[in-house]
Amino acid sequence: MPRNKVGHFKGARARAHFLSVYDAAMAQLPPAGESIDVPTSFGSVRAYRFDGPSAGPPVVVLPGRNASTPMWRVNIPAFREHRTVIGIDLLGEAGMSVQDKPITGAEHEAQWLDETLAGLGLDRVHMLGVSIGGWTVVNCAVRRPGRIASAVLLDPVMTFAPIPAKAILASLGLFLPVPEAVRRRVLTWISGGAEFDDSLPEAALIGAGSKDFAIAKPMPKMFSDNQLRSLDLPVLALIAGRSVMLDDARAAARARNLLPRGQVELWADASHAINGEYPVKIANRAAQFLDEVDGAP
Repeated sequence: MPRNKVGHFKGARARAHFLSVYDAAMAQLPPAGESIDVPTSFGSVRAYRFDGPSAGPPVVVLPGRNASTPMWRVNIPAFREHRTVIGIDLLGEAGMSVQDKPITGAEHEAQWLDETLAGLGLDRVHMLGVSIGGWTVVNCAVRRPGRIASAVLLDPVMTFAPIPAKAILASLGLFLPVPEAVRRRVLTWISGGAEFDDSLPEAALIGAGSKDFAIAKPMPKMFSDNQLRSLDLPVLALIAGRSVMLDDARAAARARNLLPRGQVELWADASHAINGEYPVKIANRAAQFLDEVDGAP
């Protein structure tokens, strides 16, 4: 398969650099009870299981763009106080998943994720995604909802509101060959102004992903009103009030108007880096929501 048709590392040196950053970041997570590569129609998907209390279906977590499972460094310890957590590296993105066939649209994105859940033997799961991971959760729930018990969305892009033009232009600095100082300024801006600090494993991971990996699939498309109305499952949407990747008021209003079983909260002080800013608060709020969904006393 031609390299420009599938996501790929930009060369042997880029791959080696990313793997060194990835391995160092993974070492900061709790030990995974299992690591498995699941074959799908579009490539092999890497999944990790982090064991928690046995009660209730597990939570499958999906990262944002240029990230992967290690980006959940501060979240997984808090999540696994409540549930078993399964981290998935998005197919076609920087990580240990390996794309080998073109992903040409939303149906393919839903297919590989559903096939991954099936390959993991998961008949009923809760799903949690941040940024583009949130879009990926909703896309699967719209097109292949059978295994998904609920969805928790952390500032999801292209879901309830489009990405602003300014953010699209700024994000080009993560994909084009620009000076490292420009790349760092873009990452700082997306993170709500917090100085990009690549001494943090997850920051180094996202920086390496944007520099070392080439994505070769179309940008997500916004969901229609009818698609969002069709989501017949509980949804908890946490919208960041300082997000630069979406219009927070517009996103919250559309989610409240269209989700038939939605709980929508606007976290005024959060940026698009909401998962790193509020790991314990998110874990506790999500656990409360999932217990309600599962009918726990």
